[in-house]
Amino acid sequence: MSDRLSPLDVSFLYLEERTTPMHVGSVMIFQTGDTGLDYPRLLRHLEARIALVPRYRQRVRVVPGRLANPVWVDDERFDLTYHVRRQALPTPGSQEQLEELVARVQSRRLDRSRPLWEVDVVEGLEGNRFAVVTKVHQALVDGVHAVDLGQVVLDDDPDGREPPLLTWRPSREPSFAELVTAAVADTLRRPQQVLSETARASIGDLLTVGGRAAEVLGGLAVAARSATRTQPRSPLNVEISGHRRFAILATDLEDYRKIRAFHARSRSGEPGPGTTINDVVLAVLAGALRVWLQTRGAAVGPSAVVRALVPMSVRAETPSDAGAIGSRVASLLVDLPTGEPSPIMRLHQVAYQTRVHREAGQALSAPAIAGIAGFAPPTLHSLGARVASGLSRRLFNLVVTNVPGPQHPLYLDGSRMLASYPVIPLARGQALAIGLTSYDGGVYYGLNADRDAMPDVDVLAQCIEESLAELVETVS
Repeated sequence: MSDRLSPLDVSFLYLEERTTPMHVGSVMIFQTGDTGLDYPRLLRHLEARIALVPRYRQRVRVVPGRLANPVWVDDERFDLTYHVRRQALPTPGSQEQLEELVARVQSRRLDRSRPLWEVDVVEGLEGNRFAVVTKVHQALVDGVHAVDLGQVVLDDDPDGREPPLLTWRPSREPSFAELVTAAVADTLRRPQQVLSETARASIGDLLTVGGRAAEVLGGLAVAARSATRTQPRSPLNVEISGHRRFAILATDLEDYRKIRAFHARSRSGEPGPGTTINDVVLAVLAGALRVWLQTRGAAVGPSAVVRALVPMSVRAETPSDAGAIGSRVASLLVDLPTGEPSPIMRLHQVAYQTRVHREAGQALSAPAIAGIAGFAPPTLHSLGARVASGLSRRLFNLVVTNVPGPQHPLYLDGSRMLASYPVIPLARGQALAIGLTSYDGGVYYGLNADRDAMPDVDVLAQCIEESLAELVETVS
């Protein structure tokens, strides 16, 4: 019988609304190879690779009367050319044009009658480059049965690896009677569980299921459990539309390393030897948000903070969990000190908060995360978004996912990847989500924002660049 969606997976389908698509994306930039972009060959490459993850050829089938959770069934009319689209920017395509295209693509919800993913191959970027824009629904990527496309299609060398033989044949979809019979059988075997899974008529029930997401993926960290007050007031928390703006920013990983190394040697006692690249990133964002709020005329008093939910990778609790990426994600709340004028003090305050979590939660080191088989950052960003979707938005102002990636080049069908920018979905009432991926010497920011609430998302990107430069100046 077909696989039934878990309560967590199906909650992402039920919680999805017009203004809050529940898919995670990425924008990967590639240098076109000497032979140019061969689109038919790229299609064959993608077709061979998704054979490694059968879920990408399956769609969601709803059980009549919602007697049980929906099931995954093979899509008998699977059409790769529907899922992989070809687009082009006016030559020479600029970064601004790419950002606008990504914003429009990511605003559209996925077609639930088909497998829940799409890829846009965008040609015409200046500098003889092209982009691959992905969209994968959160119900699909669980880190156990399915990983993100980026983890499947990229290789460590230009020649790639031998693809599997294309032997896939779709299984027959279950009939109406078979779906009902299986649902009834599940109800008889596990009545309490089935009732819990299907009682989702109200948002309150859905949030209860979503609240269990944190337990499934590692739970809230010490900092999150100690947060008893609601989120700070912020222009980041408003009613949002279904339309988006997107901005990207490329920075140098060496700058973050220099800042971490210098302040770890500080004799002042803080932030001390436990300072991490992630601490530096959050301190940079604190400084950027401080200036951005000031450009809007918002009051930024000495105690002002912006509370960020920061999903983090942690160690598997048991040896049996070690192979499942989905068991390695937990979360913490960090109060970004936007009211603090000193960049060094901002770093001290952030480092103290995250150190408490690391000591209690056994967080994985960046090299350990980057060493997960394949290109794991897109998958970990997806799992981080799942954690965020399962928690009450009253606890935090925005989501920040920061995933270390491999520090060597990766390739797509022979074309070298230059950068990878995450696209993190927005939750209801939250106008901004920030994703970062470090890769091959760079740190790449993807800022996904509501189109109406944040017409100045490009200003925030500039503030991030300036905040990083401010911290670099403290290194001597």
